[in-house]
Amino acid sequence: MKNILTILSQHIEHALYKAYPELTTAGHITSDVTQSKSNNFGHYQCNAPLRLSKLLNQQPRTIAEQIVKHLELVIDGEQALSKVELAGPGFINIFLDKNYISSRVNIMLKDTHLGIDFPEQPLTIVVDFSSPNVAKEMHVGHLRSTIIGDSLARTFEFLGHNVLRLNHIGDWGTSFGMLIAYMKEHATEVLTGTKKTDLTELVSWYKLSKKQFDEDLLFKKQAQEEVVKLQSGDLEALAAWEIICEISRKAYQHIYDLLAIKLIERGESFYNQLLPGIITDLESKQLITVSQGARCIFLDGFVGRDGEALPIMVQKSDGGYNYATTDLAAIRHRITIEKADRIIYVTDAGQSMHFAMIGAAAEKAGYLDKQKVTVDHVGFGLVLGADGKKFKTRSGETEKLIDLLTTAIDHAQKIVEEKNPNLSKEE
Repeated sequence: MKNILTILSQHIEHALYKAYPELTTAGHITSDVTQSKSNNFGHYQCNAPLRLSKLLNQQPRTIAEQIVKHLELVIDGEQALSKVELAGPGFINIFLDKNYISSRVNIMLKDTHLGIDFPEQPLTIVVDFSSPNVAKEMHVGHLRSTIIGDSLARTFEFLGHNVLRLNHIGDWGTSFGMLIAYMKEHATEVLTGTKKTDLTELVSWYKLSKKQFDEDLLFKKQAQEEVVKLQSGDLEALAAWEIICEISRKAYQHIYDLLAIKLIERGESFYNQLLPGIITDLESKQLITVSQGARCIFLDGFVGRDGEALPIMVQKSDGGYNYATTDLAAIRHRITIEKADRIIYVTDAGQSMHFAMIGAAAEKAGYLDKQKVTVDHVGFGLVLGADGKKFKTRSGETEKLIDLLTTAIDHAQKIVEEKNPNLSKEE
C-alpha cells in the first residue's frame, strides 16, 4: 500500500499534466506536496505553482487554479479528498476525507506490515555500529552507537531491505603485543588454557601492561616483538590473541543479549590481510604522496587551520598501517564483495571529518561511486565523564556499560515491586 503522500503527489502530477500537456516533454515534474504545518491549511499543501511559474510563463495563482480545475476528489474509486482550496499567491491546500483516513488506518491496523509496500528491489545496507575495543570494557559511550545502530537496522529490516549488521571491533594493533607479553610473564595459565579469567581481570592486565610499556624499555621491545609475531601469523601469538578476543567477546555478548542486539563481528583483524593490497593499488593509481616518510593521499576540499591541504595517512613511516587504511579496505570490501548499496557508520560526531575523508579517498581511488552507493555518517553527541570532559577510553577508567545496565535493571525491579507488592517473583 502506497503512503498518502505518494498517492497525493502522483494524483496532483496527473492533474498538472492534464492542465499543461506540454510539461510531458519537460522531464519529470515534481508536485512539491508536503504535510501542512497548520490544520488551517489542510492536511497537505502543494507548492508546485510557485516553482513552475517561470517555466510556464504564468502567474502561480493561475497555475494553481488550473491544477485544482483538473484535480478530482476521488482517487482509485474512493472519496479521498473532502475539499481543495487556493491560498496566497499560489498555494493549494488539500483536505482529506475523514472516511478515507479511517479506511487507511484500518488497513494499517490489520496488516502486520502496517500497510507498507515491500521494495521491488531490496537494497543491501551495511550498518556499522557499536564497535568496542577488545581487552577493554564497553563503556557508557557505546550505548548510543549500539542503540541508534540497532534501531536503524531494525527499521531497514522491517521495510524489507537486506541489512548487514557489522561490529567493527578494535581487535588488532600494538596493544595486543603489550598484553600478550605481559600475560606470558604473569598469566601463563590463561594462555595455556588451564585457567579461566574474565574481562575485568583482562582490563587490569591491560592497564599494567600499558604502564610497563611506557616505563620499561626492555618490556617495550618484547611487546613490539609480539606485535611483529602476531602480524606475521606466528601460531603461538595468534593463539594468545584469540584467547584475549574470546574473553572480551563473551563479556560483550552478555551486554548484547541484555539489549537484544544482533551483530556480526567484523573486526580490524578481518581486513588486515587486505591492507598491503590497498597500498599497492593506491600507488598504481598514483594517488600516494610520501610526506615525512609516510604514505598519504592528499584530498581536495580538506584544509587545516594553516590553510594547507589535509592528508589522509595510509601507511606510517615505520611501515605500519592505521585506522584510515583499515577503513579504506573495509569500504572497498563492503562495496565490491558484499555489494552494499548503502553504508551507514554510527559513531560520535567527533569522527565526522574522518569518515568524510574516507569517503573522498574511496571515491578518488575508484572504490566508491556515489551515483550507485550511498555513504552516511550518523553522528551523535559525545558522552562526557563526570568532569564534563570527553572519555579517555584508552585509560580504562570510563564508566562501564554493564554497570549502567544492571543498575537500571535493579532500579526498575524495585519500582515494580513497590507498585505491585502482590506480584510473584516470576511475574
